[in-house]
Amino acid sequence: MLDFTRTTADDLSSSIPSEPASSATPPNDRALLDAYSNAVIGVIERIGPAVVRVETGPSSPQSGERGGLGSGIVISPDGLVLTNSHVVGASKQIRLRDNEGIVTDARVLGVDPDTDLALLRADGARDLHYASLGNSKSLRRGQLVVAIGNPLGFESTATAGVVSALGRSIRSANGRTIEDVIQTDAALNPGNSGGPLVSSAAEVIGINTAIINGAQGICFAVASNTAQFVLSEIIRHGYVRRAFIGVSGQSAPIPRRHAVLAGVENKMGALLMQIEPDSPASKAGLLPGDVVIRLDGVDINGVDDLIRTLDRDRIDRKLELNVLRMGRLREIDIHPIERKPAVRQRQPH
Repeated sequence: MLDFTRTTADDLSSSIPSEPASSATPPNDRALLDAYSNAVIGVIERIGPAVVRVETGPSSPQSGERGGLGSGIVISPDGLVLTNSHVVGASKQIRLRDNEGIVTDARVLGVDPDTDLALLRADGARDLHYASLGNSKSLRRGQLVVAIGNPLGFESTATAGVVSALGRSIRSANGRTIEDVIQTDAALNPGNSGGPLVSSAAEVIGINTAIINGAQGICFAVASNTAQFVLSEIIRHGYVRRAFIGVSGQSAPIPRRHAVLAGVENKMGALLMQIEPDSPASKAGLLPGDVVIRLDGVDINGVDDLIRTLDRDRIDRKLELNVLRMGRLREIDIHPIERKPAVRQRQPH
C-alpha cells in the first residue's frame, strides 16, 4: 500500500532550491521600450488632432439607407480632408467631427473609386490642425507605423504596428486594381477606413482602406504618393484623368506555340472579351479574342497592366498596340480618349 504523506506549503517551500528573484526590466530594454513608447506617443500627439470622424447621411431622404461612419485626415489648414471614396459613397450629407467634438459640414470636391480615395472640404473651417503627406517610397519593411481613426465608433483610437510589405495590389470596390499598396499589421476595424497610417516622423504615409475578414494582422493602406497624385488631379480637374479605349477583358495565358510563332516572350496577356461600339478600340479594328501583349512599348502581361498603362499621359495620343490574333502578331494604331469621370455610388462601409 502506498503511503501518501500530507505536505504543507512550508515543507514545499523549504524543499525548493532558492533562486534569485527576477529583477526589473534591464536598463537597456527599458530604454528601448521608452523609445518605442515615446515615438508612438509623439505621433499621436502631433497627428491625432488632425484626424476627424466622417459621418455620412443617406444619399436621399427616400432611400431608406442608414448613414455611414469612417475616418479622415485634415491635410491643410483651410479644411482639405482625405478619406476613402467608399466612406463617402453617394452621400449628400457629410459631417466632420474632430477630437474636441466640434462638428462641421463638409462637401465632396472629388472621388476616385479606382484608388478608393476622396477629397472633402470642411465648410467655413480655417486654421485647423493638419498633417503633412510623406514620401511613401522611402518606407522600409519593419518600419514602425501608427494608425489613427474611429474603429467601430470608438473615437480617436490609435494602434501601432510595422510595415509588413510594400508594393501590394488589391481590388477597389469597382473591381480595378489599386497598385503600390502598403500592408501593415497595425490593427484596423470598420470605421478606420479613410484614417491615416503615420510614420514615426509624424508624416502620413498611407490612407487606411481595407482589412481581410478572418485574417489577423493583414491590413492595407493606399500609399501617400498615390494620394498626392489623386489630390493634385482632383484639385486641378475635379477628378482623376485616365485614358480610355473601350474594352473589357481578362488576364489569360498565351499558348507557347503562339508565342514562339509570333516571336514574343510574354507568358500572359490581356484577352479582350468585349469591344464597345464607336470606341477607340472599335475604330482601331480590335476584335474580341485579341490578346494585347504590348501598348506604347510597355509589356502587357494581364488586364491589370493594360489598365495601369492607360494613364493620363496617353490621352489623345496615337499609340502602337501589339496584339496576338489567331496566334499571329499584329500592330495596330489606337488613339485613346479621356475616360469619363466616375459616377458616385453608394458603397458599403
